[in-house]
Amino acid sequence: MSIRKVVKYGTPSLREPSKEVHKVSQKVKSIVEDLLDTMYKENGVGLAAPQIGENLRIFVIDVSTGDEPLNPMVFINPKIIKKSGAVISHEGCLSFPEAFTDVKRYANVMVKALDRNGRSFVLEAKDGTLLARCIQHEFDHLNGVLFIDHVINRFDAEAQLSEHNLPPLELDKILEEPELEPEIEKLLEEKTKQEEKQK
Repeated sequence: MSIRKVVKYGTPSLREPSKEVHKVSQKVKSIVEDLLDTMYKENGVGLAAPQIGENLRIFVIDVSTGDEPLNPMVFINPKIIKKSGAVISHEGCLSFPEAFTDVKRYANVMVKALDRNGRSFVLEAKDGTLLARCIQHEFDHLNGVLFIDHVINRFDAEAQLSEHNLPPLELDKILEEPELEPEIEKLLEEKTKQEEKQK
């Protein structure tokens, strides 16, 4: 199909909620192909339709690594139906070239969606795997939420954005996540202890 331009942070459309797909038409299948082509071209592990300027509830993921065969996964009208646990995830995004920061994520998620042929499926991703984190990251895009809205250290994120000439954090968009906070605090304490030991 075709390689599309990835919309960059600061573009208002990235903050707009996407619309449900009513029919897996030829147009929708063509958007799916464009998403996959663009994701592979940009060496991404996931890409959502709003990132190529399409306001539809579609994202694609491929977490295969190294010599593993490509394993493209397509999610149309996804819904996260179960989530639990917590993990600190070091994330970037194709809409934020070269900027990375730690964010809060659930460790386990179960998602229900349609595949590229319009067939329904359920997928579970556990233990804070790349797939589990990626599903949450791409799902957020469909609701106008960005990875930096889950930021752990605001100042680190600000520095990253500034260093890569990206707009500053939108402080009013940072999410309160009371259900994740206690577990994240514990994880941060453990991380600090590990770092102290290594000194």
